[in-house]
Amino acid sequence: MLVHPQFDPVAVSLGPLDIHWYGLTYLVAFVGGWALARLRTSRPDSPVNAEQLGDLLFYMALGVILGGRFGYVLFYHFERFLAEPLWLIQIWEGGMSFHGGLIGVLAAMLMFARRIDTGFFNIADFIAPVIPVGLGLGRIGNFINGELWGRPTSPELPWAMVFPQAGDALPRHPSQLYQFALEGVLLFVVLWWFSARPRPRMAVSGLFLAGYGVLRSVAEFYREPDAHLGFVLLDWMTMGQVLSVPMIVAGVILLFLAYRQGRSA
Repeated sequence: MLVHPQFDPVAVSLGPLDIHWYGLTYLVAFVGGWALARLRTSRPDSPVNAEQLGDLLFYMALGVILGGRFGYVLFYHFERFLAEPLWLIQIWEGGMSFHGGLIGVLAAMLMFARRIDTGFFNIADFIAPVIPVGLGLGRIGNFINGELWGRPTSPELPWAMVFPQAGDALPRHPSQLYQFALEGVLLFVVLWWFSARPRPRMAVSGLFLAGYGVLRSVAEFYREPDAHLGFVLLDWMTMGQVLSVPMIVAGVILLFLAYRQGRSA
């Protein structure tokens, strides 16, 4: 049985400035996302050229940070925000919601699409294959911080891990690494492969929504529900699963519409 290494959350201290691992994972995610998106700008069907890419990623960065933090506060810790309003901006402590970040990114893409006078789904299909890079690295940040640990499991599981932050000595699933593998690596491979060939408009976006929703829901069966929320529906569904259901439904609808359009075109 393993024990979480208890990493120092501060990667580098520069005088009064502390650079946290969690922040570094976001920085690496944006740099990696930029490199992959730049590759996609060379495609003949790319709605974005290399010069516009920096602006698009700037819009998305704001959407991720603002939407992710506001979503985390709204969906998971609204009572704490009411008690400590400044906690909203303390993102270096961790605490970002993917579903809130998605809303922020959707708003950012809509604004950018209008700015360059192209369709929203042209931008969404372009950027969707790159997003899992950020998702996966975010889960690495969660693991380094020792947060969002998994549910208790058998100590005979070779990779069962004790998370001291949990306040007990129970062996648990390292669910952050499961999510890294599913939402980060697997989803990236599937979307990159799927988008390597021309697809009907909305298809790549639909696959991203449905794929993430399914993989997140699977991972939630191994992740400890938030202590202050528990199971929020049917005595077995977590908040992450509840928020993923609309994504799955929307993704399936987009895939259906995309291929129906493709057949009729």
